[in-house]
Amino acid sequence: MLLAVAVVTYGWWLVGARRRGARWSAWRSLSFLVALVLFAVLQFGIVGRYDQELRWAFTLRLALLFFAVPTFAALAAPVSLLRLGGPARWSAAADRVMHSRPVRVLGNAIVAPVVGLVLFAVLLTPLSSGIRESGVWAALITVFVPALGFTVLGPLSEPGVLRSSTFVTVEFLLAFVELLLDAVPGIVLRVSNHVLDGSLVHAVGQPWFPSPLRDQHLAGDLLWFIAEVADVPVLVMLFVRWQRTDRREARSVDALSDEEMAELTRAHLQRRG
Repeated sequence: MLLAVAVVTYGWWLVGARRRGARWSAWRSLSFLVALVLFAVLQFGIVGRYDQELRWAFTLRLALLFFAVPTFAALAAPVSLLRLGGPARWSAAADRVMHSRPVRVLGNAIVAPVVGLVLFAVLLTPLSSGIRESGVWAALITVFVPALGFTVLGPLSEPGVLRSSTFVTVEFLLAFVELLLDAVPGIVLRVSNHVLDGSLVHAVGQPWFPSPLRDQHLAGDLLWFIAEVADVPVLVMLFVRWQRTDRREARSVDALSDEEMAELTRAHLQRRG
């Protein structure tokens, strides 16, 4: 159902943009298709089939729903496409959401590492076994985890969300700290010699099912690897944002007259003095 709604909506906006004479990059549409295919594989493939029995399948599904699916969805720039081909009211509502305080707080590299760390730290607690084995939680994760990931990554890829060059520089530096923070839950799962969620029941059904401890170690390996790799597109998006911000500030400076530039220099020197 979610896949059908996403395909119809994106296609509707794409047709609307073409009718209005707007050009849209083919690679963005391809990125959206990759996000949908990956989502379908996670839902209906081996990971979605065994995620309630196996820790590694649950962790892989959770990590890819948070990192990979939103990354490709963000690269597809659905908000920008909505502005070009969607209804005006929807476009205005999307702009208000993108510029709202919650999205601005979540959509920067200062808060994003904390969001991922808190999400995956749950895997280190006894709560994770109850969440993993619950059908209700499986449905909630399917909807809200990709939405949370897009809220974190979406503003990084949207050209309408700009910040000062100083803020972007700080974001860029903190993104490297995220390389360490995101890996912490995976490392703890991998090196622990006891089952952290407290569930020692051996999963049955297939001869290749691992023991609970081996299952946890596999989950840790996968989460550690995915968390490290997933930071690469974030760094790329931050670099693109820094370029856009630098060009915007350069144009604003070039637009100043000689008198305005002299006054700006004088005010700057007075503040430093």
